[in-house]
Amino acid sequence: MMAMAEATAPNGTVLGAVFTFVLYGALPLSIVLYLMGSPARRRARKRAEASAQPDDGSLTPRDPVAPEREKL
Repeated sequence: MMAMAEATAPNGTVLGAVFTFVLYGALPLSIVLYLMGSPARRRARKRAEASAQPDDGSLTPRDPVAPEREKL
């Protein structure tokens, strides 16, 4: 609504309306949505880490393995 008022005002501009929309509307909304999604991302990360644990005691990609050198 503020952007529309800026664009249709006698001394307003479309560029001013775009900046008003981005700075007063889209940017704050994106920050709020990012913060509200944090618990869901944390749960998904923990779920992915839990499913990556090996059950049979095999090596995981995080385990260091010494390289074997062949003698010539």
